[in-house]
Order: sequence, then C-alpha cells, then structure tokens
Amino acid sequence: MKELVEYLVKSLADHPEDVVLETREEDDSITMELKISADDLGKIIGKNGNTINAIRTVLQAAASSQKKRVKLDVVS
Repeated sequence: MKELVEYLVKSLADHPEDVVLETREEDDSITMELKISADDLGKIIGKNGNTINAIRTVLQAAASSQKKRVKLDVVS
C-alpha cells in the first residue's frame, strides 16, 4: 500500500523527490504520514480536498482487501 500512495502522490507532485511517506502499523490499522513540499501541498490536497480524498478512497479500498483500516495524514 505504501508503494501505491507514493506512486499516486509522486505522479501529481512537481517535486517528487521531496515526497516522504512514513508508515506505522498496529494490529489491524495502518497510519501513514505523508510529507511533501510546501509548493505541492495545494496540488495534492486539491480543490475542496477532492484529490486527497480520492487518494484516501483508493487506499481504503486496497486496505479493506487485506482486512485492515488505514489513515492518511498530510504534513508539509
């Protein structure tokens, strides 16, 4: 799942080299913290949060196939 998020975000970002994804796993839940360049923040979040919500939806679908819960936080 980490590779999936990195691929999606790096495809959208102007500075893909600044994308860092930290993952913590506990029992049946996964917490991901996405660190991106301040220049890319608006592009990744999107208008009204539509882009980041779409990424979260894809991530939740992938996690549910493994019977896990996932949370994605964005940090600049």
